[in-house]
Amino acid sequence: MKACKDCNRILSSKAEICPNCKTSHFSDEWHGLVIIINPQKSVIAKELMINAPGKYALKVR
Repeated sequence: MKACKDCNRILSSKAEICPNCKTSHFSDEWHGLVIIINPQKSVIAKELMINAPGKYALKVR
């Protein structure tokens, strides 16, 4: 698993482009995990500025 450095989305190790922000800046060093199911109703998603459902890292190095 790796995380996008731009949007913090967690992806499989085989991913080449982030489907969320369309970049290819990844890191294997990430901490914390939050799963967003419905970003429109989630207070946490709003606080983290997440607009798409998925798995996200809380911190990416």
